[in-house]
Amino acid sequence: MARTLLVDLVGLFPDSVGAALRRSIVGRAQERGLVAVRGVQLREYAVDRHQTLDDEPYGGGAGMLLKPEPVLRALRDLRRPDSVVILLSADGARFHQGIARELASQRHLILLCGHYEGFDARIRHFVDCTLSLGDFVLTGGEPAAWAIVDAVSRLVPGVLKEASLSEESFDGGLLEAPQYTRPPVFQALEVPEILRSGDHGAIALHRRRTSEERTRRKLGGGE
Repeated sequence: MARTLLVDLVGLFPDSVGAALRRSIVGRAQERGLVAVRGVQLREYAVDRHQTLDDEPYGGGAGMLLKPEPVLRALRDLRRPDSVVILLSADGARFHQGIARELASQRHLILLCGHYEGFDARIRHFVDCTLSLGDFVLTGGEPAAWAIVDAVSRLVPGVLKEASLSEESFDGGLLEAPQYTRPPVFQALEVPEILRSGDHGAIALHRRRTSEERTRRKLGGGE
């Protein structure tokens, strides 16, 4: 029986990514029971009547911080022995395809989505890792969580055919070679003749070389 990857999105607006996660490959993965995504409203773990989640930072400064108590209550409620708790933060490790593959092999992911000026720093002692999509700032962690769930879900065994995952960008540290379809000539731009040759060995070599060149240009800032 195929296993299910359970993902809990914990934040102030966990349902904001619901429509996106019900579509396309991720939506089909959920319909087939291979992936299950739950939105967890952090306010449910506030204990005062105003459901307060934020407070002013010690030492002053602009903005508010998410208090640690509601987050820890949520983790105590949701965490299982096989859970991986991920804090989404601008200073986290850069998310990449290798991490996506590793997370796709897990059973339960908890993604903590920040807001305001982020979390009280002490919450980091209760998570397994901290991830970032890159050197930019979002209004909240939910869009980053959606990107991670999308990247991870397609790698869960059974979601896609193995052939669809072969020779993808970032596998083996290389970008995928450029690909083309009909017509052979479009706006005076031709598909490389070697790709139309039928010589599979030559085509494989061409794709390898163009993949390497594309990766070199990317690393050198040429793309």
